[in-house]
Amino acid sequence: MQPDESAGALTPEQMQERLSYNIEKDEVYTGDMPARFLEVFAAILKHSNYRQVIDNYSRVTARCANCAPSCQIYQHTGAPEDVPCYRSHLLIDVYRRHFTLRGVLEGRLRGFEPLTNDSILEMAETYYHCTACRRCTLECPLGIDHGLVTHLARYILSELGLVPRALVISVREQLEGKTGNTSAIPFPAIADTIEFLAEEIEEEKALKVEIPVDQEDRDYIFFPAVSDYIMEADTLMGIATLINAVGDQDKWTIGSQYLDGINYGLFYSDWLLERILRKEIDEAQRLRAKAILIGECGHASRSAKAFIRTYGGGDKAPPVYNIIEYTYRKFKEGAFKLNPDVITEKVTYHDPCNLARTGWIVNEPREILRSFCKNYVEMTPNGSQNLCCGGGGGSVSVDEIRGYRTGVTGVKKAEQLAATGAKFLVAPCANCKKQLKELIQDHDLDMEVVGLHDLIYKAIVLETS
Repeated sequence: MQPDESAGALTPEQMQERLSYNIEKDEVYTGDMPARFLEVFAAILKHSNYRQVIDNYSRVTARCANCAPSCQIYQHTGAPEDVPCYRSHLLIDVYRRHFTLRGVLEGRLRGFEPLTNDSILEMAETYYHCTACRRCTLECPLGIDHGLVTHLARYILSELGLVPRALVISVREQLEGKTGNTSAIPFPAIADTIEFLAEEIEEEKALKVEIPVDQEDRDYIFFPAVSDYIMEADTLMGIATLINAVGDQDKWTIGSQYLDGINYGLFYSDWLLERILRKEIDEAQRLRAKAILIGECGHASRSAKAFIRTYGGGDKAPPVYNIIEYTYRKFKEGAFKLNPDVITEKVTYHDPCNLARTGWIVNEPREILRSFCKNYVEMTPNGSQNLCCGGGGGSVSVDEIRGYRTGVTGVKKAEQLAATGAKFLVAPCANCKKQLKELIQDHDLDMEVVGLHDLIYKAIVLETS
C-alpha cells in the first residue's frame, strides 16, 4: 500500500501547468500526494457504501469498449483515452492494486507500478473531461456505472484540492458566503427582482401575480436555480404566472434564508452535496413546507430527488418534485389552456441528462409542447438515450475549457441541433441553457434557447374578469 516515494510533491503552480482548468492554489495539497490520495480513498471506502460497488467493478474487469460508440466525446476524437471504460479503470486499477488482498499480495510478490503524481494528474484531467452524462452506462454489458466512477474519483481528488476553481468559489459562497447562493446575489436584490417580475407580468399579462416569500405552512417551498432570478427571468415569470393562473398562489413560497436549488456537490463531493441539501431541508422545516418544489434545473432536481431522503430523515423527509411534474399534473387536470396560434416557429426539446437518463421526466414536457406548438420536431436520439449538451457534470461552469466544451464534448449536440432547423430550443436546465447558448454561438446556429415555462408564458390563456 506504499505510494511511490520518489515521486515527490508537486507545487500548486506545477499542478496548474498540467491542468486545462484553474484550481484554487491555496487548497491544493502540497505533501506526498500519492499517499494522501490513498489515505482519502481508504477513508471513503471505510465510511461509505462505495466499496461494494467498486469491488464488484474490480472483479468484472470490463474493457470491452462497448461503451465507446455511445460516448459523444469518443465519437468526435476517436482517442483511446476517451473510451469510458479506460477512464474508469484508472481508478478501479488503483482500488484493485491497493485495496484488495490479491492486489496487495501480487504487488509484494511481483512488484507493481506505484501510484504517482503523473497518474493522479491524469485522473484530475480526464475525469473533468468527462461530462458524467452516463449515456455509456446504458451500453455496458456488465452494468458498470462510469458516471459513478467519475464522481468517486472527483470526490477523492477534491480532498487533494484538485477541483476546478469555478466550482470551489461557487460552493464556498453558497455555504459560507454572505449571500448564501452560488451567484453571490444578496437577498435584497433578489427581493427587488421578485417585485419587478411581478410588475412585468401584470403589465404584460394583466394578471396580478404574487411571488410569496417566507410564508409558512404552504404546500411547496420553491428552490429554482438562483440564476433564474436574473439570467433566466422569463422562466421564473412563466412559473409564477402558471401557479397564479391555476389558483395556487397561496400554496407556494420562496424562503429568504435559503433559495438556491443549485448543488455543485453532486458533481464532485458527497460531503458538500449533503451540506447544501441540509440548507434546503432546514429552510423547508423552518417554514413548515409540506414538499420541496425544484425549478426546471436538471441537476438541482436530481440532487434533491435522489438524496433528500438520504440526508433528510428517510420517510420523514419532504417529497421532492420538479416544476415540470407540477405543470404536467395541472395540464392533465385541464387547469390552464395554451393558445396554439402563438408559437408558430419550429420548436425542439433537449433532454437534460439529470432528468431523462433514468427515464424520470421524458414524455411530460413533450406532451405539453405538442399541445400548443404546431411545428414541434424531435432530435434523434432523445429521451433516455439523449446526447448531453456537452457541459454536464459541472464542466459548463469552467470557462477555461469552453473551447473544449463547444469544440469537442458539444460537437455532436451542435450537429443534432442544426439538423432540426428549429428556432426555439427548449432546455429545462440552468446548466444546459448556458452550455447550449455558448454552443449555438460558437457554431453560428440560428436558434434561441428557452425554458419550457418561457413558452408557456407566451401562450398561456388567462381568464379576463
